Amino acid sequence: MIVQRAPGGVADAPHFVIAMHQHTSFAGSLAANFGNDDFAGLEPAEPMQFIVDHHDQGWADLDAAAPQDPATGLPYNLTATPLPQIVATSAGSPAFNDAHHPFSGIISSMHTYGLYRGRYGLSDKIFLDSIGEELRPEVDAMLAAEEDRQSRLKEQLAVSDPDHASDEYLFHAYKQLQFFDTLSLYMHMSPEGERGESEFHNVPRAVGDDVTVSVVELPGAVYALDPYPFAPDQLELATEGRYLAPQPAGTDLAAMLATTPIEAQTVHLVRA
Repeated sequence: MIVQRAPGGVADAPHFVIAMHQHTSFAGSLAANFGNDDFAGLEPAEPMQFIVDHHDQGWADLDAAAPQDPATGLPYNLTATPLPQIVATSAGSPAFNDAHHPFSGIISSMHTYGLYRGRYGLSDKIFLDSIGEELRPEVDAMLAAEEDRQSRLKEQLAVSDPDHASDEYLFHAYKQLQFFDTLSLYMHMSPEGERGESEFHNVPRAVGDDVTVSVVELPGAVYALDPYPFAPDQLELATEGRYLAPQPAGTDLAAMLATTPIEAQTVHLVRA
């Protein structure tokens, strides 16, 4: 789950709760519109779109259970989820995407592996360093299994689609996914009016040609991007979720969320 900070940081106010499949749906909308005269679009299109749409599929069971964070009375936010629960989700997404297509499986496996390993050097946040000794053997085994998965799937892809099987091309596609994911998180972690300015580094225009995309929040949920990487000159996208106030300890949040109406937050992406 992503539990968006309430406006003004008011702890007891309703928070916008976004299931991971709702987060990835928004990321998928970004991917579906990505590409113009300056930015190459998705290739291979269907397997790449599929992985963006399902890059956090491993969270499905945990989101359905909606365990309560005793510190907030809400579901655990993504960044506050207990490490054993996070680790349990890690192999689920690559396994799901692996079953769809070798390319989808490789990029999903790279996404999982990269989250623990500083996004392959693109980030200075090394999640693996926060893993305690009691969980480290399990995490090391999981990461080794993902390395094996990638090797196996690269061999398959080299036969079925050699044009997209090189390490250089796969890293290009991986960086596209990271942009869709992190831009989505920028929209999802904070409420409208409090997202401010941000920069997204290593956004591919083409293989081996990366740029920094800046985002500036304007009034009315408008976000100006420079350079602008999408096909439509203006893009309106929505994130679905549910508003939920903190609940007493022991509340069945899964049951409560199931009966809470789905609402949407809309954003408008424009050229700077």
